[in-house]
Amino acid sequence: MVSDLILLFPLLIVMGLMQVQTFVVASQQPQVPCYFIFGDSSVDISGNNNRLNTTSKANYPPYGIDFPQGVTGRFTNGRTFADIIGQLLGFDKFIPPYATTTDEQNNKGVNYASAAAGIREETGSQLGERISFDRQLLNHNSTISHLSHLQRNTQFLKKCIYLVKIGINDYSNNYFVPDYYNTSRIYTTDQYATVLIQQYSQQLRTLYRLGGRKIAVLGLLNIGCRPAEIGRFGTDGKPCVESINDAVKLFNDKLKPLVDKLNNENSDARFTFINITSISSTQEGMRNGPCCEVGEGWVCIPNGSPCQDRALFTFYDGFHPTEASNTITATRAYTARSPMDASPYDISHLARLTT
Repeated sequence: MVSDLILLFPLLIVMGLMQVQTFVVASQQPQVPCYFIFGDSSVDISGNNNRLNTTSKANYPPYGIDFPQGVTGRFTNGRTFADIIGQLLGFDKFIPPYATTTDEQNNKGVNYASAAAGIREETGSQLGERISFDRQLLNHNSTISHLSHLQRNTQFLKKCIYLVKIGINDYSNNYFVPDYYNTSRIYTTDQYATVLIQQYSQQLRTLYRLGGRKIAVLGLLNIGCRPAEIGRFGTDGKPCVESINDAVKLFNDKLKPLVDKLNNENSDARFTFINITSISSTQEGMRNGPCCEVGEGWVCIPNGSPCQDRALFTFYDGFHPTEASNTITATRAYTARSPMDASPYDISHLARLTT
């Protein structure tokens, strides 16, 4: 009986949070005028990669099995972290991808994220085409320029939420793929984290120059606990691949001070660090997955049969969280339950700030 309650606990949490989200969406107008999303497959909410020559696509079932619109390109069974944050902010429609956005939609926000993308330009290149963070910023510049060309006042951008979730692929599709990349031979893990942070700092400064002020910067997940890394590297009897988690921790430990520095350098900046590692630790008791049938690349096999109890799994395929996991993580990023979750603000507080 006790073990059954332990297994049901994550499901009960998720069901409760989903009810809260429904109430939030139905009872308020958006808390900010627009919402812009940058990053990788974990927030590529509508398939910016669908038209690219790449193996990093999720535009086939069983992806989207629990999503109202079915298959869209989302790398999960339902909503992504970015989807849920948008709903909690009060948006009644999902933010469209840059690949298909219209002039009218630009005012509400754009999703620039791309599966396999990284901070470094070469990251993910073994998988095919992808839109790196640098190129996502160029696309955002095009959006802003287009709004200006339409003679629209772009000062409202300072009130918008900017979500940036990138860096995982710089490890899983770069540093820890030595057969294809030489970064692990050039840099120690500490040196590599420093190099990444240096480039990331310039990219975040570019986003600030383009008008972003309320910018939520997400730390990296402990990717050594993902089914793909466990399957590829083994764990020596431990729950996760500790060498990978140790490398990621070096990056995360440098990211929060960077956020503090950016705020100190710019009096009207409202950068905040979302500690995904801390938040994800609350999901103990959920099954690690994968939930769908995966092939050699640890992504779902087309038309494969997913598990039935998806709300009890952390990962849908070998890399990407389930909607249940995304719900727990996004809800806690929006409203922090611990001082460790977000610094200096959670996303709900960030939305209320003035610049």
